[in-house]
Amino acid sequence: MAKEKVLPQVKSTLNNCPGWAVPILLVLFALSTGCARNEIHASVQFENIALSAEGLSAFGIGFITPSTVTGREQDIQSLAFIFARVAQSQRPNMRVVSLPETLSAINRAGLADEYKQMYIDYSDTGIFNQSSLSKVGEVSGVRYLAQLKLSGFTQGSRGRFGLLGWRMIQTKEANIRLFLQIWDSQNGAIVWEGTEELNYASDTSTEKPVTFQVVVEEVARNLVDKLP
Repeated sequence: MAKEKVLPQVKSTLNNCPGWAVPILLVLFALSTGCARNEIHASVQFENIALSAEGLSAFGIGFITPSTVTGREQDIQSLAFIFARVAQSQRPNMRVVSLPETLSAINRAGLADEYKQMYIDYSDTGIFNQSSLSKVGEVSGVRYLAQLKLSGFTQGSRGRFGLLGWRMIQTKEANIRLFLQIWDSQNGAIVWEGTEELNYASDTSTEKPVTFQVVVEEVARNLVDKLP
């Protein structure tokens, strides 16, 4: 929060408080307008089944449509976008095909109905049809396909300190649970998978929440860093 926006409230509070409280309020105001303190607690687990750094560099990776819990469907596009951007940034030598590029290639090749059926089968079995997966990899120009699963995302806030009706410090919180699975489109095998649960807390005097983008970027950096 910009200081010029809170100063009128500070002046009003100081004018209406006992003289002994003025020094305390000034100190607390200085603390509350300082830098936010962030606490991040992440639990990351992963397994490299058959993925090599050489394979990623040579054949590239493309993102296919993420899956999510009911009610978070609107987040899947931004989820894939953020992951692709982070992967491109952290692995500049690896070809990364974003979700829009993958979907465009699928549609141009006339595979939209087959792609839809592939996901219907996946929702029932947890398996992507090898023949369909191979076609998706071929038209996308990559061998490896990344599928994200958003298991949960919550946001909230709680007051940490307030005085004379003025809430000076709040803790903004967010929790996310996410799963990343990488498939080899040539043989239909899962070659890498990882999962992370992350809790993000920020002590701040502003009203700005911990956003979906902030926590997804943090998770993406952690999981991409675990790739070979």
